[in-house]
Amino acid sequence: MVVLKANNPDSELARDKAAEIAQEDDHITRLIAAGAIGSDYRVDAGSWSSGRWLAVRWIDGTPLWRTLAVARGPEGDRPSVRPWLLGIAHTWADSLARIHAAGWAHADVQPTNTLVADGRAELIDYALACGPGDTPRIPYRGAMTHTTAPEVAAAILATSADTHVQAEPPGDVWALGASLFWCWTGHRPVAYDDAADRPEKLRIIAKGSTLPISGLRPWPFPALENVVTACLAPDPEDRPTAAAVADILTAT
Repeated sequence: MVVLKANNPDSELARDKAAEIAQEDDHITRLIAAGAIGSDYRVDAGSWSSGRWLAVRWIDGTPLWRTLAVARGPEGDRPSVRPWLLGIAHTWADSLARIHAAGWAHADVQPTNTLVADGRAELIDYALACGPGDTPRIPYRGAMTHTTAPEVAAAILATSADTHVQAEPPGDVWALGASLFWCWTGHRPVAYDDAADRPEKLRIIAKGSTLPISGLRPWPFPALENVVTACLAPDPEDRPTAAAVADILTAT
């Protein structure tokens, strides 16, 4: 089975979507060549009379939010859940580590782009990824607001809408922590009004303050809490690498 992506020629965004699909195909091809993702992920791609199409391997998994539903309640505090949670976090960090080792950032780490199958996290959607020599390209202006790292938020606010902001691996690590925080506690790590516009949310994120996970998690689990807190360090240099996160979780 495959996932087929194609632009809608009747949409006002048809041109941008076609360019985005072409960009994702380029990113996947280069990441496979670098050994960062499996060679079987890309199935085929091409153009048609109205734009572009891309076929990638179907991953029979469940989005992270739905997967962690059992862990968001007090009934999740049982021996079988703890290693399962750590296994998801470990495989997710390990996937990011391989991308980062190749000089790339995924740049769109979020619950929707992470599927869980047999207790393993699988990354999808490489359209926004940022890599070496990645020009020309559609300017990167962040992805999901809730998982945008403080330094990325600050760079977006400080530049014009057509300026490319190069995402770096520490931003992925922050997004990893933010996604785990959100999907386990049921709360986003940064407090702002849902009705606020995106620039206002980014201004709050850019300050680097996050909510304490100890006051929001459904049950105590220091092994996961400590990793999430480390990933959410406001200064990118203070965050562990994805490889270090994977090592920590392996040793836990």
